[in-house]
Amino acid sequence: MAWCEHGWVGTGIDRLKACLNGGHSREAHPAVPLTPAELAASAAAAVAAGAEAVHLHPRAGGGRESLAAADIGAAVAAVRQACPGTPIGVSTGLWITGGDPAARQSAVTGWAALPAAARPDFASVNLSEPGWAGLCEVLAAAGIAAEAGIWSAADADLLASAGQAIGWLRILVEIIGAPAAIAVAAADAVLHRLDQLHVSAPRLLHGEGPACWPLIAHAGRLRLPTRVGLEDTTVGPDGCTVSDNAELTRLALQAWTAAGNPAR
Repeated sequence: MAWCEHGWVGTGIDRLKACLNGGHSREAHPAVPLTPAELAASAAAAVAAGAEAVHLHPRAGGGRESLAAADIGAAVAAVRQACPGTPIGVSTGLWITGGDPAARQSAVTGWAALPAAARPDFASVNLSEPGWAGLCEVLAAAGIAAEAGIWSAADADLLASAGQAIGWLRILVEIIGAPAAIAVAAADAVLHRLDQLHVSAPRLLHGEGPACWPLIAHAGRLRLPTRVGLEDTTVGPDGCTVSDNAELTRLALQAWTAAGNPAR
């Protein structure tokens, strides 16, 4: 990975991105990393287990999610030192600024002043949230790549309506709140809509909660990258609670690989 005038390059993912914490507290799982030091240790362990990139939600004091440049920079710098060469991404979820798009845009604008080592390589942008197009402009100005968070076929239509104006790093097909039994069908509906719209950016497929493991396997069958971590689930494919992000990474790579290489 190297820095150029257009931002970080080499941020592709072949198999797996680790999503370390999301908006969860330690009530969700005792190993949820919150501080920069905890995020760095968890990221290093996940990368050692096979993760090719990491996604994190930096925190302010008290464990609250934050988009403030100081909090983003502290977390990213710590993870970069622990995982040199690993692409690092962060969330821009609108809930982090209490649903205020202007406050979010202002906070993210401040990221441009961060030194390169403390600036994220990429950030996820949910197309179901207002203000996403302007947010992408701010990220591009800071040399930060944007991932499109697509939760539905309607989101795919929004993405296509932007045409080539936004050079997406990748499209995150994210199935949120779906039961395991319909997760694959829901994902296929979104993927099919992207095909219909001739959207060609790279894709990553994943689900949260009960949809997590079925979609890791489906991603393996389709040979699409996926993600896993304590943001998405606290249990393995057998339903047993895992110890940490590294264990989830190992289990996910096993499931992804096995699904793509069925016994003959």
